[in-house]
Amino acid sequence: MPGFLIFIAILVVVAFWSIGIYNGLVTARNAYKNAFAQIDVQLQRRFDLIPNLVEVAKKYMAHERETLEAVIAARSAAQSGLAAAKANPGDPDAMATLAAAQGQLNAGLGRLLAVAEAYPDLKANQTMLQLTEELTSTENKVAFARQAFNDGVMAYNNKREVFPGNLFAGLFGFAEATLLEIPTDKQAQVREAPNVQF
Repeated sequence: MPGFLIFIAILVVVAFWSIGIYNGLVTARNAYKNAFAQIDVQLQRRFDLIPNLVEVAKKYMAHERETLEAVIAARSAAQSGLAAAKANPGDPDAMATLAAAQGQLNAGLGRLLAVAEAYPDLKANQTMLQLTEELTSTENKVAFARQAFNDGVMAYNNKREVFPGNLFAGLFGFAEATLLEIPTDKQAQVREAPNVQF
């Protein structure tokens, strides 16, 4: 009889140990998904600023229609990339699509702000000054949110890859999550917030 009680006690300990590992994986996954929600908030704010920025610039930059249209098109692509990533944060394809779309949007905004330098009235416009300041602030918030997401993804991946978590991760379908990284060809350009001086 005492051997049976020891066996039951060992089973109970193993069950609680397994539950703890499983719950740790769920908690880590939820943490990085929550961190992605903060990226979503900041990118939505950025998307909301862009049409206003383009509208103000349009009044002064009538000859730069192609640049303005490129920014609007890049914004639409970035919104689609965000929607795909929001549906499955950490998915390799979704993160790659989002990173590429954000890189294109950053390049378009960079061109817009560079062209705007040639228009002194636009540079002096108070609304344009305010919008570019808000855009720069939002870029910084996006960078911080992306760092928090990447930290969460790394913590989750560590939990699922180290023993004994790796035994349970595969068994319960905890797939590897992917960091939100900027494509290398645009990396330097995107990591720096647009330098706006009006």
